[in-house]
Amino acid sequence: MTLETAERWLYSTLQYRFQDAGLFNRALTHRSAARVNNERLEFLGDAILDFVISDSVYNARPDASEGDLSKLRASLVKDSSLASLAAELGIGEHLILGSGELKSGGHRRESILADALEALFGAVYLDSGFDAAARVIGQVFEARLLELPDAADLRDPKTRLQEWLQARGRAL
Repeated sequence: MTLETAERWLYSTLQYRFQDAGLFNRALTHRSAARVNNERLEFLGDAILDFVISDSVYNARPDASEGDLSKLRASLVKDSSLASLAAELGIGEHLILGSGELKSGGHRRESILADALEALFGAVYLDSGFDAAARVIGQVFEARLLELPDAADLRDPKTRLQEWLQARGRAL
């Protein structure tokens, strides 16, 4: 795939066009492919994503406790959720990978997909600022933000069992 093809994909998928194509190229470049890669952009994108999702969840659940808000945010930004979103968007088909990652199916690996999505958010931020990054993140997460689960459903099974037993006065 060429950068031009990736740019068309990005615009058709997220209605975003980079002013600096080099940032977009770096966001798609895995460390196995080049010394200059998406790791720093991933770091930045992770922070921006956490803030935007925190703000969205905070506003969507005005009566939720801090603990519940944290669980909701974590469920949205964990690697498996990010990888699923990245796969749905088709980002894997545009990744620039080294030969080893290409041969082993790196374009489908959860960690690589999640990192690339965060790097894309960081690149949008550097290219056009916070509002543009927040818009892209909102677009990517729109359906999941509209279908937020009850925070109680996000508790791990052991905690849910303990709460059920305690509510019924039974021993742990």
